[in-house]
Amino acid sequence: MMNRRANATDKLIGRWRIIEMDNWDREEIDALEPSFITFSKGMHGEFAFIAAHGWMDCRPIEWNGHPGVEFTWEGNDDGDPVHGRGWVALVDDDEIEGHIYIHLGENSGFRAKPYDRFSEKEY
Repeated sequence: MMNRRANATDKLIGRWRIIEMDNWDREEIDALEPSFITFSKGMHGEFAFIAAHGWMDCRPIEWNGHPGVEFTWEGNDDGDPVHGRGWVALVDDDEIEGHIYIHLGENSGFRAKPYDRFSEKEY
């Protein structure tokens, strides 16, 4: 069963452009750089939005019938060390959705599109 889940999560591998977050508008999430979340073949990852930058340790899951990952992360927010957890699920080949939690801090849902198919004009 783990192999099936791991193979299903291969569709997540790559760089995704965060296009929307529940708690912040587009200008805020792209404050320092274009926001993103990236997954590697070894199921590690990285993300950046606003002034937060984190590195993830991911595990395959199934979320509402869709392949996904749950993760823990550590990083920094405006230079201060932070950590937390989250999850991401593949909605279709062109979109993921998830939620990120900052330990003892804020949390937000988000949506993302593959960077290679992303167009600023659409958003």
